[in-house]
Amino acid sequence: MEHDKKPEATHFRLPDPALVTRTMSEVAERGQRIVTDFLKRQAGSEASPDPLNIGGAFLDMTSRLMANPARLVQAQIGFWQDYLTLWQNTARRMLGETPDPVIAEAPHDRRFKDDAWRENEVFDFIRQSYLLSARYVQTVVGSVEGLDPKAAQKVDFYTRQFVDAMSPSNFLLTNPEVLRRTAETGGENLLKGLSHLLADLERGKGRLRIRMTDDSKFRVGENIAVTPGKVVHQNDLMQLIQYAPTTDTVLKRPLLILPPWINKFYILDLRPRNSFIRWAVEQGHTVFVVSWVNPDARLAEKGFDDYMQEGIYDALSAIEQATGEREVNAIGYCLGGTLLATTLAHMAARRDTRISSATFFVTMTDFEEAGELGVFIDEEQLHCLEEQMQKRGYLEGREMATTFNMLRANDLIWSFVVNNYLLGQEPFPFDLLYWNDDSTRMPARMHSFYLRRMYQQNDLIKPGAVELLGERIDLRRIKVPCYLISTREDHIAPWKSTYRATQIYGGPIRFVLAASGHIAGIVNPPESGKYSHWVNEQLPPDPEEWFRGATELAGSWWPDWQRWILAQGREMVPARIPGSGGVAPIEDAPGSYVRAVATD
Repeated sequence: MEHDKKPEATHFRLPDPALVTRTMSEVAERGQRIVTDFLKRQAGSEASPDPLNIGGAFLDMTSRLMANPARLVQAQIGFWQDYLTLWQNTARRMLGETPDPVIAEAPHDRRFKDDAWRENEVFDFIRQSYLLSARYVQTVVGSVEGLDPKAAQKVDFYTRQFVDAMSPSNFLLTNPEVLRRTAETGGENLLKGLSHLLADLERGKGRLRIRMTDDSKFRVGENIAVTPGKVVHQNDLMQLIQYAPTTDTVLKRPLLILPPWINKFYILDLRPRNSFIRWAVEQGHTVFVVSWVNPDARLAEKGFDDYMQEGIYDALSAIEQATGEREVNAIGYCLGGTLLATTLAHMAARRDTRISSATFFVTMTDFEEAGELGVFIDEEQLHCLEEQMQKRGYLEGREMATTFNMLRANDLIWSFVVNNYLLGQEPFPFDLLYWNDDSTRMPARMHSFYLRRMYQQNDLIKPGAVELLGERIDLRRIKVPCYLISTREDHIAPWKSTYRATQIYGGPIRFVLAASGHIAGIVNPPESGKYSHWVNEQLPPDPEEWFRGATELAGSWWPDWQRWILAQGREMVPARIPGSGGVAPIEDAPGSYVRAVATD
């Protein structure tokens, strides 16, 4: 009879014994090598026990919190009231009711995308319990009064790091998707995950270096960074690439692009479909791009002034030799934009007019409110960092990459922990993440100057406070037309900070705000149909006032920039073939400098 049927047992497949044996043997062998290598690297190390200077900030926060117990008690009462409601709602759900959730994750939070987090009463309780606890901890920490603003920012940042790390999605027994996969595979997902973990420790020589993408699927110059061109000039710090035209005529004024040397230039030339470089060539620009060297100890004494001289000034001379044109339009991306602004002020002091217009991609020149990167900039951390750089002559590429990944830990750290180690899956091939993992080093002298004089002391904004190549820098002397594009969700160069340049430069300025973040908001081709942008002809001192008066337009900002650049000069000339001018090609694009990998 129907009621005599027994419920079906959950299928649980036993793991392959051969796989288990092979995996555990590899674990023993590889684990020993990893530990030995790590210990060798630590030998003689005099690293600070608190290199991020977190302890002092949290000690100050705790003492101030204890000085006002009433506020703590109030927060605890609210927390327990919410928790009691959650218990009651869970009991009601088990009785067949559908009460509203006590708390929900943010719309962009993808940690709880699996349906079981809502459909199963137990996992729904775990999810909401975590969210309530996270809100309680962050509320308590954020309510402490009298804390130094820098210390408060540091406490808030590292509290969020801790809260993110404790998410139930990051653990085997509290992640329904991982439990389901473990049952389906008989635990083979965990064995594969262990193998992935060991491989990442080996890649990092004892330090965890999480693999974010299948890097075997990408080759620079083969399927990324493939826009045709030639390297037409090089020096110790950069190669200058001239790209082949795709139109019969081109704008008379060449376009010089200055990427940040914190990353490699091919973020602007990932694939043909999202390449800003290829698109600019198709719009009739003679495009030149600086490809910065990946420095080693030999370049330890290269400074910010060297990046000006061997970067922009050498590029301008080479462009004039290659095309016969003295004047260019210039683009600076992030740190490349900071270099461009500094050089424009230097050129203004010398009445050098070779840059006729300047475009700044997500560029800060006023570092007073530098966003969450400011968490890593204080005297103790800078001193520790400078000691490390003095020993090596450079900042290791992975250290910079880890800093940026921490700004979006759930997306760039914990999601891969779950995918690679718990689910045992291979990371998905993604060109942007391949680029993100292709890290670069920083010369010791340059990086120390940049962090201290700009981030820590904010000297660039002070007229005459910075002297480079014999001139005192005053950004207010910049009179060329400027186009500023920033992004609304930028964690690296907050748009309200980049907006401050509109009140500094002395020439005509257009400020545009794109949706999304530091990369996706910039690399947004018109054909993608993604991400809107905001425009406003007025430039009030308050960025919020600018935004309230702005008009939102659908799609990419690239066409808006092209219209603006054409307004600076429309004269056309026959297309220029790389190497047909006064310089001989050295090698094909993307050149050899970009292929150098930082093997820290």
